[in-house]
Amino acid sequence: MFADYHVHTYYSDDSEYPMEEVVKDAASMGLDEICFTDHVDYGIKRDWDDARGMLYRPGGPGEPERMPVANVDYPRYAAEIEALRSKYRDRITIKMGMEFGMQTHTIPQYEKLFSAYPFDFIILSVHQVEDKEFWTQDFQRGRTQEEYNLRYYEEILALVQRYHDYSVLGHLDLISRYDEAGCFPFEKIKPIVTEILKTVISDGKGIEINTSSHRYGLRDLTPSVAILQLYRELGGRILTIGSDSHRKEHLGAFIKDTMEEAKKLGFEEIYTFDRMRPIPHKL
Repeated sequence: MFADYHVHTYYSDDSEYPMEEVVKDAASMGLDEICFTDHVDYGIKRDWDDARGMLYRPGGPGEPERMPVANVDYPRYAAEIEALRSKYRDRITIKMGMEFGMQTHTIPQYEKLFSAYPFDFIILSVHQVEDKEFWTQDFQRGRTQEEYNLRYYEEILALVQRYHDYSVLGHLDLISRYDEAGCFPFEKIKPIVTEILKTVISDGKGIEINTSSHRYGLRDLTPSVAILQLYRELGGRILTIGSDSHRKEHLGAFIKDTMEEAKKLGFEEIYTFDRMRPIPHKL
């Protein structure tokens, strides 16, 4: 099974990749299945139809001066996926997912959204804590390295204890990507990561390997080999692999290499999903 289970399109505010182009590119490269997982980040973003109007952030390198900050246009998203499923049904399997960039104070909004659409797959990610971004260092600023690492994992633990309508945890150690102080010792976060993984496993959920670690030039997998080994030792089996693609050159990247890495770590299967039901495929 050659599947990419973390794919962004122009429905995410950080991508301009047309959804149909993604499908055509995926089919051309031989992918059997893709799952669209566009961004929803309540707390720092508004819905497309919010009466208060659009929010904006300063543009980054190669972007316009101002960039809109908005969640997915849900009705259009669902309708386009359904149309593409029909059009390309003989070439590729298409699943409807989303990446929920959750914080504990936004749980009610995600509960409402999840109940409104027939999702196949949900990535639970933490991109912000206390409405503060990692990539800008707003979250880390004023905290020691130990304080911001532990606070990040505390937020994830609280989420998986309270929220259950998800499939996998996305890029579990994301904070390490933006840690300007360097690699934080795994032994210091191992107890709380263990609690997170035990909760995920007992809830019948999984984790993903996010292959974007390669394009970010990270020295480890995402999540780290240490986290993946711990997940396996604790009895974790449900594993998806996704490119976290936002552009054509990201799509499907390093998926097959990562499948081999998972095999070396002792995993026997990768998973796809259908209406939130995990489906195993032998590695």
